Amino acid sequence: MNWTALLTSEINATYAATDRMMGLLTDADLGWKPATGENWMTAGQLLKHLETACGMCCQGFVTGDWGMPDDCGDKPEGAEPQLPTAAQLPAATSVAAARAALEADRKVALQMVEKAGEQNLDTLETAAPWEPDNTRLLGHHLLIMVQHLASHKSQLFYYLKLMGRKVDTMTLWGM
Repeated sequence: MNWTALLTSEINATYAATDRMMGLLTDADLGWKPATGENWMTAGQLLKHLETACGMCCQGFVTGDWGMPDDCGDKPEGAEPQLPTAAQLPAATSVAAARAALEADRKVALQMVEKAGEQNLDTLETAAPWEPDNTRLLGHHLLIMVQHLASHKSQLFYYLKLMGRKVDTMTLWGM
């Protein structure tokens, strides 16, 4: 398998489709969230999450620098780790800023694929900080980060549908 070619292709396609969908929002849409259910991110929070859903994590896997203090994962003995609620998440300040940050994150993801190199992508076993006992090939971890971005890209697609925007399967896949 050629991890470099696979990851580069998936990164470029996923970021391009995500960026096009971001472009269908206006700054006035940033506070929108689905009307039913609980714990939804606003559109602005979703955009903010998309900004770091892949490249930043790829950097963590490749360099070991997750950009977090060493003690940020500390929790009381026996406590279960908890993700923040949607209300606790930061939000994008503008669609333009989110799109620029997404592009910067794409560049980081591509740089990390190059920095890792094909040999390491195909042979180096690593573990995620949130799953320290489960090792995978470095290439597999980076692919999972692209899938993370793609999952939230799909969330944005459904937000756009619920907002009444004219989107279809071609939009979702960036065609």
